[in-house]
Amino acid sequence: MTEPTRRAPIGIAPIRIAPIRISMWSGPRNISTAMMRSFENRPDTAVIDEPFYAAYLAATGADHPLRDAVLASQPTRWQAVVDTLLGPVPDGRAVFYQKHMTHHMLPGFGRDWISTCRNAFLIRHPAAVLLSYRARRGEVSLADIGIIQQAEIFDAICQHDGAAPPVVDAADILADPAGTLATLCTALGIAFSPAMLRWPAGPRATDGVWAPAWYASVARSTGFGAPPAPVDLAALPPDLREICAAALPAYTRMAGFALR
Repeated sequence: MTEPTRRAPIGIAPIRIAPIRISMWSGPRNISTAMMRSFENRPDTAVIDEPFYAAYLAATGADHPLRDAVLASQPTRWQAVVDTLLGPVPDGRAVFYQKHMTHHMLPGFGRDWISTCRNAFLIRHPAAVLLSYRARRGEVSLADIGIIQQAEIFDAICQHDGAAPPVVDAADILADPAGTLATLCTALGIAFSPAMLRWPAGPRATDGVWAPAWYASVARSTGFGAPPAPVDLAALPPDLREICAAALPAYTRMAGFALR
């Protein structure tokens, strides 16, 4: 697989076009997989699903659903993951959309490569994340939802670039998929495609092997769902309320940069 080339006049070497690599930084129980579906439905885009998951599991020993299958399906060294992210784009596509979970980016994993990508951040109110996570797995901690780690990566990119990267809130995407995605695409320097709004139902070969444990809803989807009702913070169980309070300042700070 090679990078796409532009046809040149006879006698002149073809012009090699560098692919656009988009790193989308999200936490779990967001609409991150639906966003991956949206970008994968573009004719010019290849996607990769949570490439640091196996490296995270190997480094932490965390007991996640389908752990052994995940470890067998991906590189467990972060350096090998980076080689994949910066290597040839699948099928020679012009855009390489990389879906990342921020809690997978452990402190010992190198991050210099991040500056070579066009970075964006997908955020969701921590109360909604916590309720969704508990419904799926039961136990949940502040570290599990990735919002603190997301803010750390966001701050590092702001410092490196001298400007904030694009931020989109899941609630805004669900309320206005076409408008929010068009604004995001502009910020990323790519053209919006209406194909991003609808996709065929079913699993994908690009889904991680953990899909059976996490992706039932998105596998049935054919587009973005309706926005849910806001979470009543007072109705949260006390332990979730405590985690939400710890995560809320980081979420609120990033939300101040959300594209609208």
